[in-house]
Amino acid sequence: MKFVAALLLAVAASAHAGRPCEEKPQTTHQVEQGLALAQATARQLDASGAQVLILARAGQDLSKYGVQWSHLGFVYKDATQQPAVWRVVHKLNHCGTDHAALYRQGLGEFFLDKPYRYDAAFVVLKPELQQALLPVLTDNARVARMNERRYSMVAYPFATTYQQSNQWVLETLAGAAAPNINNRRDAQAWLQRMGYVPTDLHLPTLTRLGGRLTQANIAFDDHPSARRFSSHIDTVTVDSMFAWLPRAGLSQPPQLVQQ
Repeated sequence: MKFVAALLLAVAASAHAGRPCEEKPQTTHQVEQGLALAQATARQLDASGAQVLILARAGQDLSKYGVQWSHLGFVYKDATQQPAVWRVVHKLNHCGTDHAALYRQGLGEFFLDKPYRYDAAFVVLKPELQQALLPVLTDNARVARMNERRYSMVAYPFATTYQQSNQWVLETLAGAAAPNINNRRDAQAWLQRMGYVPTDLHLPTLTRLGGRLTQANIAFDDHPSARRFSSHIDTVTVDSMFAWLPRAGLSQPPQLVQQ
């Protein structure tokens, strides 16, 4: 089944989101920092009392765009293990190529991707949404229902040509939050009705052209021409999701992980 095939239940150390595969191995200090952040995160997730949350990391420095966090995924408590453990389901771009897949990882693996900062943040989703999402996240076919293999780092939030990592989380959440959502277009229409506002990245023409010509995982042809040619690139960011989720009544405010 293609949905099952789309979900790679493996740890792929070579699959860094938006990065080439030939990176140097991590140092002992980097591994220690990543594992320490994972332990601190697990403590705060346990203390939250939640079963399903959205967890963010700072994989890249996006401060020049006014963005604090680069990547997020769903994190849920796997009660099939004793004691129960936290699992992260998220989407990763394959080594800077034009496609991506879904991964299920532990917290340690999630934070061993050489983040820019060893910080994390999460939001606790409202209880009804947690209950709706948990069976989706633990089912290989259902969790991949909104997944699109074709990837662009700056995919337009209200088109279906490409999909980026944060966008998959947003659309999967929409699919669990509302009835009668059967595909990505339905999810995007619901997000617009619910007032989701993407991040507006100001990217001049030369920046866009350079990115499109040199990186396979960047495309702009799904963006509305009027916005694109005026240097406005709208895309899904962690920051925009963390602003919208509490405003829409779907989560508590974001919490920073304190090491």
